[in-house]
Amino acid sequence: MKDETIGPLWWTTRLFVWLVILGAGAAVCVAVIVPRLGGATPYTILTGSMTPECPPGTLVVMKPISARDVSAGDVITYQLDSGKGAVVTHRVAAVGSNLKGETRLTTQGDANEIPDSELVRPVQVQGKLWYSVPYLGYVNTAMTGNQRQIATYGVVSVLLLYAAYMFTSAVRDRRRERVAEGVSRS
Repeated sequence: MKDETIGPLWWTTRLFVWLVILGAGAAVCVAVIVPRLGGATPYTILTGSMTPECPPGTLVVMKPISARDVSAGDVITYQLDSGKGAVVTHRVAAVGSNLKGETRLTTQGDANEIPDSELVRPVQVQGKLWYSVPYLGYVNTAMTGNQRQIATYGVVSVLLLYAAYMFTSAVRDRRRERVAEGVSRS
């Protein structure tokens, strides 16, 4: 018995649904789950100072790092003022020390002509770039931490519901086939 409802529209719809579910799941994994499991912090690039590698809207995930492990060329996120929330993501142009022997980092945005005017102290460093995803930062900025958690639960729930639907559909179809075979044999 052939199901007449399976045609190009059915396949297109199914493909679209799977792409949406997988895309949403991947976005949640990349922006929320992987950073949390890896002990990293996601940030969003808001300005063009790191263009072209990290244009505005890029989600950058920073892994904690000791300042002594930072070297020239690393992309880091640091606090503008130690202990305050405002952060900047720039590349380390040079690693040096002051007259007291304390480490100081010279940073510069990739698109900037000159290095940043203030040197970065080790206590200001929040992390080193682990990975980045273009455009996902816009979503990250639009959602609060609570909303991200709800989105994670929502995506997991939708995936579980879809899996349950597929399983029950398969069981139902097998029963129909068995009934149809039984009727045709009698």
